[in-house]
Amino acid sequence: MGKKYKILMTTMGLNIGGAETHIVELTKELKKRGYDVMVASNGGVYVDELTEAGIKHFDVPLNTRNIGKMYKSLKLLKKIVSEENVDIVHSHARIPGFVTGILHRSMKFTFVTSAHWVFNTGHGLKYLTNWGQKVIAVSEDIKQYLMENYNTPEKNIYVTINGIDTDKFSPNVSGEEIINEFGLNPDKPIVSYVSRMDADRAMVAEQLIDSAEEISSKIDGVQFLIAGGGNVFDKLKDKSEKINTKLGRKCIVMTGARTDINKIVAAGDIFVGVSRAALEAMSAEKPVIVAGNEGYIGIFSDDKLETAQENNFCCRGCEMSSNELLIRDVIRLIQLSDDEKKVLGKYGREVIFKYYSVSKMADDCIKAYDSAYKENHGDRILMSGYYGYNNSGDEAILTTIYNNIQKMDRNINITVLSRDPEETMAEYGFQDVVSRFDFFKVMSEIKKCDILLSGGGSLLQDTTSTRSLMYYLFIIEWAKIMHKKVMLYANGIGPVSKKANRRMVKRVVSKADIITLREEASKNELISMGIPDNNLFVTADPVFTMEAETREKSKLLLQEAGIPDDKGIIGVSVRNWKNDSDFAEKFACICDEIHDKFNKSIVFIVMHNPNDTNISKSVMQKMKNEAYILEKNYCPKEIMGMIGEMDLVLSMRLHTLIFATKQRVPIVGFVYDPKINSYLNMLKMPNGGDVNNINIERTLEEVEEVLENRDKYVDYLNLAAIKLEHKARLNEKYLESLL
Repeated sequence: MGKKYKILMTTMGLNIGGAETHIVELTKELKKRGYDVMVASNGGVYVDELTEAGIKHFDVPLNTRNIGKMYKSLKLLKKIVSEENVDIVHSHARIPGFVTGILHRSMKFTFVTSAHWVFNTGHGLKYLTNWGQKVIAVSEDIKQYLMENYNTPEKNIYVTINGIDTDKFSPNVSGEEIINEFGLNPDKPIVSYVSRMDADRAMVAEQLIDSAEEISSKIDGVQFLIAGGGNVFDKLKDKSEKINTKLGRKCIVMTGARTDINKIVAAGDIFVGVSRAALEAMSAEKPVIVAGNEGYIGIFSDDKLETAQENNFCCRGCEMSSNELLIRDVIRLIQLSDDEKKVLGKYGREVIFKYYSVSKMADDCIKAYDSAYKENHGDRILMSGYYGYNNSGDEAILTTIYNNIQKMDRNINITVLSRDPEETMAEYGFQDVVSRFDFFKVMSEIKKCDILLSGGGSLLQDTTSTRSLMYYLFIIEWAKIMHKKVMLYANGIGPVSKKANRRMVKRVVSKADIITLREEASKNELISMGIPDNNLFVTADPVFTMEAETREKSKLLLQEAGIPDDKGIIGVSVRNWKNDSDFAEKFACICDEIHDKFNKSIVFIVMHNPNDTNISKSVMQKMKNEAYILEKNYCPKEIMGMIGEMDLVLSMRLHTLIFATKQRVPIVGFVYDPKINSYLNMLKMPNGGDVNNINIERTLEEVEEVLENRDKYVDYLNLAAIKLEHKARLNEKYLESLL
């Protein structure tokens, strides 16, 4: 259960309007969930509704750019935040955001904003806008606007919806009270419309008024129920009364500002409007014409959903509304049969339940609150590893460590160093990812973090290159210079062959606060370099805590990859090696023998694309029999799931062996690195030999032994996997001791 924050909503006012209703509904939903919510604004018709819901309202003149009023607002908000011990201030609109932003510089609250619309950025107004630590955009196009006009980082933007109370706006609500109040004829069609009657919002209201006479000539007795107040209300009311006089009947009713919008909507047979008002009418199962100041979508149906969602039913980017369009569609919609109208209405309500419930809106906001609050109050962890290289083993390490930290009952903000930040964010949904090669950003992240996690995986070795070893040591060294805590997390150490490199590892690693190692051999390697063993703890690879894809989905993935299901599967995982040609010949021979002797399908598992793909296809080309390859960019849990459907796995790669162990699938390993030998010895699993000197006959004997006694090996693996998962979970315990 997350923290129940004290939240102060700041907004300009609480009169009729889509954004205002959004704020009221969000505030009430948060209150229902146990959050302590207050609102500060210049007041308006919705204050009573908040008070009835037990929500405090503070009168603050946030509705004007008058310097004196803004200064007064600043002082009042400072007093409220201080006396009420506010955790989060959530600002809606430019002036509240600007004033709150000034306060945020000196006070410790968390600052979140909402972007309900696009602002004018000219005449210096752009610089009056403060989007806070996190901003909640009500549509994808507003998100793009924030990134393009304010350079707001994508990771700081959360997209939500205009959440609708589906009980309040329901087909069960009666409009009879409104019909009686305004003397409407329930036997004649009623067109409802709701918006603020301001110059920048009421264009369609005026178009409806101007079109009323022509629509009335085609639809006998049609009535227009127009709700809302604002700076053009009097002008529109005068115009509507003239048309009523000309028609000799009450055709247009101007209600002024109302809070019982659900009843206004219920009174109508069809609805015309935009944004939140349109969504509320859809929730009430009314056929809707989506039209507003920014454009025209028309009669809402399933073919309009994508367009409407792109701009949050605001019509931005669509053709402009006109009298002609409204006349055409109002007449067309009224003339539909009752059954046709019901179909449109029911579809609209289904859309609301699926995409626009107030519950989802609150969920989205809480995510933004949690993320922003963590920035201010949580521990900051920086993860350094071989991430973003499309290596499934290292990606499995990354996602598992990340997810395990997230499950800890702490406020922790995690940043990842990756070769490809955009791909890492897109693939896993992580918020904070930085290029490992952007020196200044890396230095900045080290400065901001509390703990550096180096690992897991085999980072500290010089087989690949001294350069990569120096990179990881430099990150650790710099973190210690900046007085940060450092944990080597489930590292595999070595081999480190060069004497100078061994001295460097000893000097830097000795400074780490905690060192956990994935096997005993890694501990021995560090001890051999002269590092004392009192700070070395043998755990296990974090991937032993990873969950695989479901069996149903895994079988489907194999089927989609063209793998036959009429025989057992032998998985093969190979990587590039020095003498690829000779190595490929021998592996091809082994695979052919297994295929022929045991009637198994041979399936190559790609763990590192494109490297593994190339060597796998090289082996396949040398085979006599048909083989298959899993070369799509699967995520780690999908690969683990598919391995779980195999009879046996032959592998050079450590994490293929670990995936198989986790899935209790017997393995035969091939040694290209001491870590493979250590792993096989620890599990007492068959060793196919050194890849430099593969003995085909001996390997086939090992395969036969495992397949004939598979249950015995599955039992071995089951016991080992349980122990290793328990040891892997100790990594978080050691990390927790540093927090």
